[in-house]
Amino acid sequence: MASYLMYYPSPIGLLELTSTEEAITSVVFVEGKTKPESVLSPGCLRNCRTQLEDYFRGNLKAFDLPLRFEGTEFQMQVWSELTNIPYGKVTSYFSLARKVGNPNAVRAVGNTNARNKLCLVLPCHRVIGNDGKLMAYAGGLWRKQWLLDHEQSHCGFRQLKLF
Repeated sequence: MASYLMYYPSPIGLLELTSTEEAITSVVFVEGKTKPESVLSPGCLRNCRTQLEDYFRGNLKAFDLPLRFEGTEFQMQVWSELTNIPYGKVTSYFSLARKVGNPNAVRAVGNTNARNKLCLVLPCHRVIGNDGKLMAYAGGLWRKQWLLDHEQSHCGFRQLKLF
C-alpha cells in the first residue's frame, strides 16, 4: 500500500501529515525539521491541509476527512468518542472513560490519547484532568493550552470550569 507525506507549518509548529491513497493515517507535530520535503500527495492530503488551514483561521469546527487508524477495541472506542467533544469544550478523562463503559479506565484513556496519531482531527487536546487541570499532551502542554484558547476565542461561548 502506497504511503504519502506532506508537511503543514501550523502557527504552533510543523505538522507531518501522512496518508494512503484514500485516507489520512496520521497528523502529528514534528520537531527539528527545518526544510521538509513533501512527497507527491493525493487529494485527501491536500484536503487535510486545507481543513487545517481553516481550523487555524477559526473557520472550521470539525474535520471531515477519510481516516484510517488501527488500535484495540478499547482504543477505537476512545478515539471515536473524542469526535463527540464539541469544538471549544472540554471533558475529563474520567468522563471519557465512563462514556466508553469503563469508569475505572481513566489511566487507559490517557494512554490511548497519548497514542493518538491523528491529533487535532481526533481532538484529544479537549480532554483534561478531573480537577480541571491540563494533563499530558503529545505535542506539549503549551500546545494543548494554545489549542484550547484558540477554540475558545472562536466558539462564541465560554467554557465553564468543570470542577
